[in-house]
Amino acid sequence: MPCPDPNTRSPSPGAVFHLRSARRWVRARRSKRGLTLIELLIVLAVIGILASIALLLYYNFTYQAQIARAMADIAVLSSEISTFETMNERLPSDLAEVGRAALLDPWGSPYRYLNFALGPVGQQRKDHALVPINTDYDLYSKGRDGGSQPPLTASASRDDIVRANDGQYIGLASGY
Repeated sequence: MPCPDPNTRSPSPGAVFHLRSARRWVRARRSKRGLTLIELLIVLAVIGILASIALLLYYNFTYQAQIARAMADIAVLSSEISTFETMNERLPSDLAEVGRAALLDPWGSPYRYLNFALGPVGQQRKDHALVPINTDYDLYSKGRDGGSQPPLTASASRDDIVRANDGQYIGLASGY
């Protein structure tokens, strides 16, 4: 009978089990490597969707802030025009007479002022029934698109910020 070599031993039953579980772990790990790319793509897609939603909300928030600023500017201008009218017993011919010719709306355009006593007939802003929305003067911003038409129902005028009902309403033309 040959003499057993002391350097070679047969694996114990626990070591065989440990080796088998390690092999299973390696196989499972290899199969998961293929899924990590898919998982990464899914995570990137979710992040992209969330980022686009956040961006849309940000743009909507900034647009609402621009509208609020234009409304506040128009209210201040209306007050200054009223003060000018009280002091001079007439409406100003333009915004320069009240010192506001350089005032720009949030979209970078000058505010529009039309004194009905001086302006051409037919240029007044009109509601859906084509009735003038003011009796003394028009004061408005052309809004985000920079375009405007006298009737508020025109597509170019829907985003305008207007003074209507002789100052009782200041807001979006689409809301009047």
